[in-house]
Amino acid sequence: MTEHGYVWRQIEGLLQNASQSVTLIAPFIKKPIFAAVIAAVPTSVEHIRCVTRWTPAEVAAGVSDPEVIELAESDERIHIDLCPALHAKIYLADHRCMVGSANLTGKATGRVPGSNFELLVEIATEHPEVQRVLEQVDAASSEATPQQAALVRRQAELLKVETGPPQAECAEVATPTWYPATRRPENLYSFYSGRGTFASAVEAGIMRDLALLNIPVGLGEDEFNAAVRTGLHAIPELRKLQDGESLSNVELESAIALHSGVNDALARRRTENIAAWLRHFDSYYTEVGTWEIRRGRELN
Repeated sequence: MTEHGYVWRQIEGLLQNASQSVTLIAPFIKKPIFAAVIAAVPTSVEHIRCVTRWTPAEVAAGVSDPEVIELAESDERIHIDLCPALHAKIYLADHRCMVGSANLTGKATGRVPGSNFELLVEIATEHPEVQRVLEQVDAASSEATPQQAALVRRQAELLKVETGPPQAECAEVATPTWYPATRRPENLYSFYSGRGTFASAVEAGIMRDLALLNIPVGLGEDEFNAAVRTGLHAIPELRKLQDGESLSNVELESAIALHSGVNDALARRRTENIAAWLRHFDSYYTEVGTWEIRRGRELN
């Protein structure tokens, strides 16, 4: 325990006095710290709820472990939910509540060297702001599954291959410029939500797209589509579209080849894929021949 282990002692003291239920809300949770947390909860406590978030980049960076799901599989008291927009840190034991900055990681709790400067303060569970956030979290959460945990881990490992292993526990991972690899974007959400089965080559392309888009696990279809659109709009060669202009396939191919240093065939393939994604996820259509991407829907 480091000299900054006061935060851990706060959490441990809160949990050791629980008698009925425990709720742990934190975006970043490491499996060893989660195991220590569970060990601090009296065996008489019947319900332990954990709310967290999983994104490929954060898992690749080493700040969050989807493998916490394994502890839930071995302890029926534990229920893990995912809240993709989560940023709050709230710890509840029966009617006591602590809020602050500390995640359930080694550095945040002071259980490893080089720990962070963190803050946790006790507050009334009935405080209006606490209740407001708890209601938001409840409304935006869904139950985590082992399949989701495995999927985000696979994406994280792929990211580490693309970007190199993380140098330290850090929430940020630099990712290369992303261009869609999947030629049939309508397959994306089916795979993401665990409803589709695809050939290995198709699955590999979808996996890479999801990893580089860094889409959080647990989104509904509308939220998923919005996250994909955000990723598409971030492609630098599509800036003209964001400015309300049209963009020809020739212009786009040329810009991709120049920016990425790829050959004409790959630039053409990327251009075709981008057009397909814009048609599926956004309000764009392409004309035939030497075509242009335009906002709107094609008239029949």
